[in-house]
Amino acid sequence: MSDALSDVLLVENRPGGVAVLTLNDPDRRNAMSDEMTAAWKDAISRLRADKHLRCVVVTGAGSAFTSGGDLSWLADTNAIAVPPLRDRMLEFYRTWLAIRDLEVPTIAAVNGHAVGAGFALALACDLRYAAADAKLLVPFTALGLHPGMATTWLLPEVAGLPLARELLFTGRAVTGTEAESRGLINRAVPRESVLAEALSVAERVAAQAPIATRLTKVALANGGHADLDAALRWESLAQPVTMSSRDMLEGINAQRERRRPNFTGE
Repeated sequence: MSDALSDVLLVENRPGGVAVLTLNDPDRRNAMSDEMTAAWKDAISRLRADKHLRCVVVTGAGSAFTSGGDLSWLADTNAIAVPPLRDRMLEFYRTWLAIRDLEVPTIAAVNGHAVGAGFALALACDLRYAAADAKLLVPFTALGLHPGMATTWLLPEVAGLPLARELLFTGRAVTGTEAESRGLINRAVPRESVLAEALSVAERVAAQAPIATRLTKVALANGGHADLDAALRWESLAQPVTMSSRDMLEGINAQRERRRPNFTGE
């Protein structure tokens, strides 16, 4: 079932608890306009309240994933004082990065170019599948801008500091193929197969036990545990939580009976 919260953001609820968010302003390469940002905020709020949600896929309409922030207003920013600009940017960042707060795994289906904040959005997702010929770049300094939308944190988290420094200092683009070889994305595929690949992974994620999956996402958040002891302490609590669930019994019975489990999140 599809739901258009606005013309520039489409939400599709697919069977099995998979939701697909499509940035839908192809004439502007899916730039993150005020309208799209407001629709995104509403969509994430609704998804957060959806008890049946198991996985979220984000993609773009047309030839681009997203060209990032709408730069049409930048020329006028010199006339605005720093404090209100800071407030505006912080609200923008937090709205889009709220996808990281969802308890279920998220997947970026990077169907085309992902630029600046658009690349940051892909980095904010748990998994990334991209068109082999897509271009991913963070050209902030070429515009006279400091990087934004947590790119100085997200890029090192995903790529490591050496590559993050190179991409942020030079602004050069990497293709989907190079991004795969450098660990920026999980897999590069032909452009026409990107969404299908992401949905295939989403369906597999959604078929796993929801409680165990959500707790695993928490365990891996923000780079994972600080040290081995922190991991052991978390797992010694989280694993018993799943041991007491009906889903664990279903998983064991399904394995014994050589069938697919039917997890209910209980």
